[in-house]
This record gives sequence, C-alpha cells and structure tokens, in this order.
Amino acid sequence: MVEVVIDHRKTVTADPAPGGTGQQPPVDDEPTFDGPLYAARRKIYPQSVRGTFRRIKWAVLAITLAIYYFLPFVRWNRGPGAPDQAVLIDFPGRRFYFFFIEIWPQEVYFFTGLLIIAAMTLFLMNAVAGRVWCGYLCPQTVWTDLFLAIERFVEGDRRQQIQTDAGPWTAQRIARKGVKHFLWLMVAWWTGGAWVLYFADAPTLVWNLATGQAPLIAYGWIALLTFTTYTLAGHMREQVCTYMCPWPRIQAALTDEYALNVTYRYDRGEPRASVKKSEQLKLEGLPAGDCIDCRQCVNVCPTGIDIRNGSQLECIQCGLCIDACDNIMEKIGRPKRLIGYDSEINLKRRLDGQAPVQKIIRVRTVMYAAIIALVGAIMLYALLTRHAFDISVIHDRNPIFVRMADGAIRNGYTMRILNKRQEPRRFAVSVQGVPATVVEIMGLPLGSANIVEVGPDQSREFRVLVNSYEFAPPASTPIVFHILDLESREWAQTKDYFRAPERSR
Repeated sequence: MVEVVIDHRKTVTADPAPGGTGQQPPVDDEPTFDGPLYAARRKIYPQSVRGTFRRIKWAVLAITLAIYYFLPFVRWNRGPGAPDQAVLIDFPGRRFYFFFIEIWPQEVYFFTGLLIIAAMTLFLMNAVAGRVWCGYLCPQTVWTDLFLAIERFVEGDRRQQIQTDAGPWTAQRIARKGVKHFLWLMVAWWTGGAWVLYFADAPTLVWNLATGQAPLIAYGWIALLTFTTYTLAGHMREQVCTYMCPWPRIQAALTDEYALNVTYRYDRGEPRASVKKSEQLKLEGLPAGDCIDCRQCVNVCPTGIDIRNGSQLECIQCGLCIDACDNIMEKIGRPKRLIGYDSEINLKRRLDGQAPVQKIIRVRTVMYAAIIALVGAIMLYALLTRHAFDISVIHDRNPIFVRMADGAIRNGYTMRILNKRQEPRRFAVSVQGVPATVVEIMGLPLGSANIVEVGPDQSREFRVLVNSYEFAPPASTPIVFHILDLESREWAQTKDYFRAPERSR
C-alpha cells in the first residue's frame, strides 16, 4: 500500500498492480470553508521562462501591439475628397473605413454580423483549445506581458524582485521603482494616444495633440485610457482575469471532455519525488512519477496557481508552465510534456491502458464553424451586392388621394435619395405598377425626363405626384419607385401603394 501525495489538500492510496504503476487518479475531498470569505491579494512574481509557448506569446505580442500602435498611420487612397487613412472611424462624416471597405450608418447590421462571428470564433477556440484566447490574444494578457517584461528589465527576475521588496527602501530601490512606473506610464499613455488616432487623421491629430490644439475630448480619452491601462496591466494583472472578467465562468460551461487544456498528466507524474528519491523508489519496486516537485510550473505562472492541482478558474492556458516543466525534464533526462495541452478523455484513456485520441471535429465545433461560415457568407453577399445609393418613399397620410378636375386620381409621396459617394450623381426616376400614370416631380418641368441630381455624400428630398388616368383603379395597388444611376447604370427600387376610392358594388 502506497500513499501518494497529490498536493497539500488531498492524498490518494494506491495498490501497485503486478506489472503496473499502481497509479490512480486524484480524488477531490469535500471542500470545507473555515477561513474568511475574502482573501487579501498576494503579490505574484512570475519568473521568466524560455520555450516554445513563450516564443509564441512574444510573437503574438509583437504582432498585435504593432498593429494597434501603427495601423492608424497606414494610408489608403480612396480618391479626391475622401480620407486616406486605412482604418478610420469618422464620426463627423458618419463613416467607418477599413481599407477598401466603407460602412455607412445604415449598415449597422455588418457590426452585428461581426459580433456574432467574434462570439462564435471565441466559442470555437474554447471547444478546440480551452482558454487559448485568454492565454495569447486577450488585450489584458498582451499588455500585462509587456508590463512584466519592463518590470524584469528594470528590477530583475523573480528572485531579485522578491529580495528587493523584502529589503529596506534604498536610493537604488526608489530609483528602479521610479523608472519602472515611468516606463509603464509611457506605454499606457501611448496606448491611450493610439486609440484616439482611429477617430481622426492620425498625423494631423498627433501634431494637434503635441501643440495643444486637439479637442478636449481627445485629451480626456487619452487620460482615461492611460489610467486604465496603467492600473489593469501594471497593478491588477491576474485579478482582472480572476475576478473582473466573466469569460472564465462562461468558458467552464462551454467546455467538454475533448477540449484541449493545459493539463498536468498525473498518470505519469505521481507520486512526486526528487530525482534521487525517485531512483531509490524504482530500485525498491515502488511507483515513482516524473514530477520532482521543483515548483517551476508555479513560479512561472502569471496567476500564481499550481497546475498540478487540476483545472482551475485562474488558469489562462498560456502554456508557460509547459515550457518550465519541459526545461526541467530535459535537464534530468526525462520525456517532455509532463504538463501539456491535453483533454480529460485522454487522461481517462491512459489510466485504462488505452491510446489517446484527438477529436477536434465534433458536433459543437462543426456547429460553431457552420455559423461562422453562414454569417460570413451573408455579410459577404450583402457587401458585394449593396448600392452606393439608396431610395426611400413615404406616402402622404392626409389626404391619401385626391380626385383631380380632369378625373385623374393623384397620390402624393415624399421621396428621399441618398448619395453615398464623394461625387455628385444624376438619377432617372420612374414609377411602375399603375397603368396610365403621369409622374410629376415638384421643381422639375412637367413632361421632363424626371432626372434629378444629388450632391456628393448627401441626401435630397423630392415631392413626387403620381396621377392615374385609369377609369376605375383598385383601392390599393402596389407601386414601384425605380431610380437609375445614369453613369454607373446601377439601379435601386422601393415599393409602396397607390390609393384610390373604393369601387362601388
């Protein structure tokens, strides 16, 4: 009988089987709460680490921050009269520009589609690899990584920081703290400054900010985002992920046993023992795991947890504990990936002596991918088939119709044509659906070709009178207003009704 210590809270008793390791999965005890409901924050000193996942995180950090900070300065030629900033949210002009795409206020459904795609992508990432968004792409993670790198550059790594903070306040300590916080504030300030550059021409706004000529609201937003970035990434760090962010709670309800998560493979790691003790246990025929209890996985964790305790709310799946453990396994000559991306089903299969399986394609992943593809296809179709102009028609409420002296039935409409381009356009207006009609646009000569002009990036309203000379038209007849762009030959139409007196029976 062997008592296996899993962690400070639980133990497992195992009987070694002939030819086996005698390893059993850890069993959770019934939780007890005998302390305060609130625990004061314990400062975490994450240790630097090198490895595959750390390199991936550096690459993601460099790419995402470069995009965020420098994208406002990328130019895109849209022709005369249009802004040449590649990505611009133009509130005064009521436009959103993204390279060759131009979104108008009437097309808010594109943003709805983007939100749906973003949500489904997040769900798909979770179904495949757990909280991979949190570990690599979340802004809180990216900026916290940057702030941690600055802290290590100025104050040294984990051990040096702990020793410094435990010692007295010397001139050197004050100087280093001051330099660190100054660099943090500079990063936070530029983060807020980069944000406002997406709402105006970036080079012009930078000059105005430097010379004190920018709008007051720009300085306000920069101050607000400087404060939030400095506070969240510099001071709150893991508390944002643990207490403020709702995604860990949502993610726990969306995952399943096939999702890959950063996992301590206890079937291989337990029972823990030092290298020398492990060799002694093996010579005595007793089970000995690969974990030497070096706690490197704990030291590098940005949230300060022990991954060997199992899946936890605080874990952001960043993979740094994998790198730390791999480095130790390489040094002592044991196989890597004692900690790795693994699924619950594979842990159970290995305990049962079965081969692990990877089941990325399953019902939920197919469903998420299908929703993404469907919404994306709808948005693409809407983008490719949309017009650079629009028409709307409102029928007069009172009177609904007028009988003229010559016997004609007249209906009045208010027609509005919207020109979304940066140059004036001419449109030919026609009406279909009611026979024997004469269309009159107020302000145009009667009998003209009903050609109207709308200025660049403007909407123009017209009063349209439709006269029907049919002897006895129906009380309600569908009518189609049709406009044709005389230059591009694009057309658009809208429907309404032509009203007439009820026919006598």
